[in-house]
Amino acid sequence: MSMIGVYQGPQPPKKSLQEMTQQEQAEEGAKYFVDFMQSCPGKTAMAGVSGFALGGFFGLFMASMAYDVPVGSDAVKHISDLPFRQQMKLQFSDMAKRSYSSAKNFGYIGLVYSGVECTIESFRAKHDLYNGVTAGCITGAGLAIKGGPQAAAIGCAGFAAFSLAIDMYLSSDAAPPPKNDYDL
Repeated sequence: MSMIGVYQGPQPPKKSLQEMTQQEQAEEGAKYFVDFMQSCPGKTAMAGVSGFALGGFFGLFMASMAYDVPVGSDAVKHISDLPFRQQMKLQFSDMAKRSYSSAKNFGYIGLVYSGVECTIESFRAKHDLYNGVTAGCITGAGLAIKGGPQAAAIGCAGFAAFSLAIDMYLSSDAAPPPKNDYDL
């Protein structure tokens, strides 16, 4: 733990990359990477990328379950009336569209929520449930603002409640661990 603003005595001068050994260069690179990942932009980027990936898998799964509906053309009433090759082409293109759409939505929600939560935590200088609830409210309201004030209020309440439930679940001690292997 470093103490900001406290004089810690003379510091050794920083070496240039050419003066460092390979191990020192690796440690310096790892330090910069860890510092970035613990910053608000790093956390926000990680949440956006992981949300995009999770949304893509979710969209792919949900799209694979949705082929009992008509195609939409007047000439063909149902997808099962088409030749096999055309069925596969339609299904794969539809799965790709749905997967990408879901990935964008999940990525956007993760990006916004994480960015807002990290900003609130930075301003408050505390890590508690209120940060997540407030970030959930702001994210939900922001996503639903085009629907009007009532939709924004419902979005705020819904995202805040979901965020509170997840945070409480993740921070709860549902059952203490056993004292030893024989207490199972």
